[in-house]
Amino acid sequence: MSSYSRTTDRYTKPAIFFHWAIFLLVALAYLAIEIRGPRGSDSRTFWTGVHFWAGTLVLGLAVLRLLWRLWAGTPEQLETNRLLAFIARAAHLSLYVFIFAQPLLGMLMVNAGGRPVSLAWTDISFTLVRADSIARPLLKDAHEWLGNVFYWVIGLHALAAIAHHVVFKDRTLRRIV
Repeated sequence: MSSYSRTTDRYTKPAIFFHWAIFLLVALAYLAIEIRGPRGSDSRTFWTGVHFWAGTLVLGLAVLRLLWRLWAGTPEQLETNRLLAFIARAAHLSLYVFIFAQPLLGMLMVNAGGRPVSLAWTDISFTLVRADSIARPLLKDAHEWLGNVFYWVIGLHALAAIAHHVVFKDRTLRRIV
């Protein structure tokens, strides 16, 4: 059941929080992996820890975000153009797949390499699957490929939001800020 009234077309405060918190964590995960430094360096250890934390938090918030969306619903779509509405739905679905699949692929890749995912600066570590020398390179390739693809998807999502605000002059962007 939707908690939205007919008088508002904005997302709820929790939905807005989840959107922007996940955005910041994804950006941090990308930053961490890009600047991590050479193998064996203190820099690489630090930024790998940041990357693991960011990915784990993205997955946790993604679960909460999906549960919130299922419980509270979303505001009515503003699009009247059916093609743009379809593209928007497909883009949002792909972003949801990304925020679930990317952290899971990373965790599975680390585990398949024979290590637990260890969250730096804590005693928290977990293993979802055991070591698998055949699956590890496949998971690594999938994690890296999906990460590279989503540079573009995230960029297009941001450009679409800006286009709605500047070109179409509708409320799409203002609904989520």
